[in-house]
Amino acid sequence: MSDETTKPEGPDFHQGVALSLVPAQGSVVGHVQGEPALLVRRGDALFAVGAFCTHYGAPLSDGLIVGDTIRCPWHHACFSLRTGQALCAPALDSIPGWRVEQRDGMVYARERLESGPGAKAPAAGGAPESVVIVGGGAAGNAAAETLRNEGYAGRITMLSADDAAPYDRPNLSKGYLAGSAPEEFIPLRTAQFYRERDIALKLGARVVSIDVKNKSVALADGDSYRYDALLLATGAQPIKLDLPGADLPCVHYLRSLADCKALIAAAGAASQAVVVGASFIGLEVAAALRARHIDVDVVAPETIPMERILGADAGRFIRGLHEEHGVRFHLGTTVAAITPQSVVLKDGTALDADLVVVGVGVRPDTGLAEKAGLAVDRGVVVDEYLQTGVQGIFAVGDIARWPDRRSGESLRVEHWAVAERQGQTAARNILGRRERFDAVPFFWTEQYDLTISYVGHAAQWDEARIEGRINERDCAISYLRQGKVCAVATIGRDQQSLEAEARMQDDAVDA
Repeated sequence: MSDETTKPEGPDFHQGVALSLVPAQGSVVGHVQGEPALLVRRGDALFAVGAFCTHYGAPLSDGLIVGDTIRCPWHHACFSLRTGQALCAPALDSIPGWRVEQRDGMVYARERLESGPGAKAPAAGGAPESVVIVGGGAAGNAAAETLRNEGYAGRITMLSADDAAPYDRPNLSKGYLAGSAPEEFIPLRTAQFYRERDIALKLGARVVSIDVKNKSVALADGDSYRYDALLLATGAQPIKLDLPGADLPCVHYLRSLADCKALIAAAGAASQAVVVGASFIGLEVAAALRARHIDVDVVAPETIPMERILGADAGRFIRGLHEEHGVRFHLGTTVAAITPQSVVLKDGTALDADLVVVGVGVRPDTGLAEKAGLAVDRGVVVDEYLQTGVQGIFAVGDIARWPDRRSGESLRVEHWAVAERQGQTAARNILGRRERFDAVPFFWTEQYDLTISYVGHAAQWDEARIEGRINERDCAISYLRQGKVCAVATIGRDQQSLEAEARMQDDAVDA
């Protein structure tokens, strides 16, 4: 390895840069004494912040400036330009910020701003003495962190049925399964992080009942925990196949880190896989297995992959992408049986398989809420503040069905970023902030070298309006219902995706 260090890009803002070089509504890439930074100008206001998103390292110079925030081009995290604080998931850590000085036509970034949790005054009525979070996924972890970041000093107990501390679930079907992301990328935080913030994380803790009257939860092992505020973030479980051979050892589902590790181990000895389901999870798994040089067949009842979500043109493009990588599709059919060596289709066709991965959807894990008498309607019913019908009990993530002001409908979506953002909002509402959840749903998929970003929610749409060329990986697809844009999918147009999200956010707030 060379001993030479990489020279920082652009000017050193500590030494100063001419104000005339900073666009009136834009940014300049540079550094502060070797640390990558952006100098951002919004009219007369100037800000200096870190140049890269703390989630996956995207260059914020390619992002979007909205008011006094900057938004990540890859996964739509949001940071304060004034402080560098991470305002919106999936980024959990702040970016650096520096105090800006202006004199004699020059701009300087000198003193580094303090970052980290700040003490904030409790809302009227005070804060609960103890908060119990049921679930250790995206929503539960984000809630626990936000409580501390908001200055909450009471007891926080996170009860997770998983055996692993909170981890980056989207990576399980992408880089980690493909072998391109190391295991150290997977945990969201270290054990030390939870200790330092006095968050009691209990793993392998399965909650079996909620005593609403006495405000306590009971675990399968007989332990119980009292709460003043309760957050339900129990997530979802994969839909299991009910057919001959569905319980064979060669059949795998992918939801947890343990599932992924078992699948990776099985892939090491496999040569031919069948993926049941052409959903995002199924197609991401297919791409990951091809990266491991395993032959892959995909079986699904639809005739065009992802047509219901992305439309026929995008679906055909995605199919073609997979076929270019050697994947074989068997569409318009279903699985009738599984043997140790094959998957038998409805028409009798037998596909060789020593590995079967099922990705046919998930069901929200609402059993605990139902047993406690909470309102459940295809998810746990919550209000605009993510609170159930029982005072002090909130629900977030895959289980929550909330009123969406923009569409006027109640929504339940199974997106990682939505779950984290709901956890953040619910935490502030547990502290009495009375903050509406108005975040626009967002998700992304990665298949081979293709990334598709999707903002909004279009359960039904009557027109898919394409701008650009899908086959050239440069397009935006708007999904309209009765003339109104409900969602936008983009390929190679990160700025346009961010702009669409910003417009939808304005619509949600104004609704």
